[in-house]
Amino acid sequence: MRRTVVTGAGAITPVGGTVDETWASLLAGANGADVITEEWAGTLPVRIAARADDAFAAGLSVPEQKARDRAEQLALVAGREAWASAGTPDVDPTRLAVIVGTAHGGIATTVAMQDTLVTAGYRRVSPHTITMAMANGPAAWLSLALQAKAGARAPVSACAAGAEAILQGRDLIRAGDADVVVCGGVEASIVPLSLTGFARVRALSTRNDEPLRASRPFDVGRDGFVMGEGAALLVLEAEEHARARGAAVLGAVGGAALTSDAHDIVGGDPVNQARTITLALRSAGLDPADVGLVHAHATSTPQGDVNEAAALRSALGSPPPVTATKASTGHLLGASGALGALVALLAMRDGVVPPTINLDDPDPHVDLDVVTEARTTTARHALVDAFGFGGHSAALVLSRD
Repeated sequence: MRRTVVTGAGAITPVGGTVDETWASLLAGANGADVITEEWAGTLPVRIAARADDAFAAGLSVPEQKARDRAEQLALVAGREAWASAGTPDVDPTRLAVIVGTAHGGIATTVAMQDTLVTAGYRRVSPHTITMAMANGPAAWLSLALQAKAGARAPVSACAAGAEAILQGRDLIRAGDADVVVCGGVEASIVPLSLTGFARVRALSTRNDEPLRASRPFDVGRDGFVMGEGAALLVLEAEEHARARGAAVLGAVGGAALTSDAHDIVGGDPVNQARTITLALRSAGLDPADVGLVHAHATSTPQGDVNEAAALRSALGSPPPVTATKASTGHLLGASGALGALVALLAMRDGVVPPTINLDDPDPHVDLDVVTEARTTTARHALVDAFGFGGHSAALVLSRD
């Protein structure tokens, strides 16, 4: 099967508007969480979130600013960065695909237009409502922008969606159905309904008075995640295609696995999570000892972090150093797995692992070597896992070129 390499990347996160800005901020231990200042947040149990800076919109045309949901806008800007960083590949459009995963799609549009319908009547509802709200919108608009005709896919698998998109991209290339795939995830769901819904299932941190300390993976005092937003997209390419055009290669997607827990709609099953990791290693042709770095899903929920730690120990035996960057960015939901993959690739490229901030009192039930200060690494292979409501379990194995 054809080897799949990574030749480009784009990102907009709560700690940076580009890949370089995000990476520098993560290495410095920055934090993107803040208080939500809008009036609507005043009555909610959770009034903190990690937003992307609105400056990204400068990269959009006027129609894109007016007739695209925020999630679609984020995907377009990050996708264009990824495409440019890959050297704008000269590829037959019928051999180019786009895959953008999401948890909520255009939920901001859905909420806003429902309010408009109720308060102002149907004539005030935007004619762009459907194309702004649909979950496949980010993938569709990016495919139009890049003229990709080998497929515009949109996995909707909660917080595993970004990782699943990368898995699907690898599979398209390995099967010979595409030569280049722009893939990853996006999320823009910091709206009252989404925040309230997650708060009602006690998934969000309620440290409203100290947002910078709210997201704390693996810490005894963790009480839930901080809602984040952003996009992370990779350009995957068949190795022979990339080499033929002289492209710089960031790394490779060697292994991937996607399973379902069939356990609980919101609670993950560590036994199946471990199985997913094992399957990803098997597809990469690697042993547990070959993994030199883990980017953990680690959302900062009390049970989720313990389950993941158990899965890592079960699948890897003695896990290598672990980083959990949701402490800095908050939880980007459908974009989180793709951002984790990008972080792992950059860590191996530069030989340094970004820290997990806010880990002041490690949970004794989490027997892992969690990196709390930037640390050098010689890892050649990294594991990234991503787990979503509904029992979606995904794992990626990335390698240095």
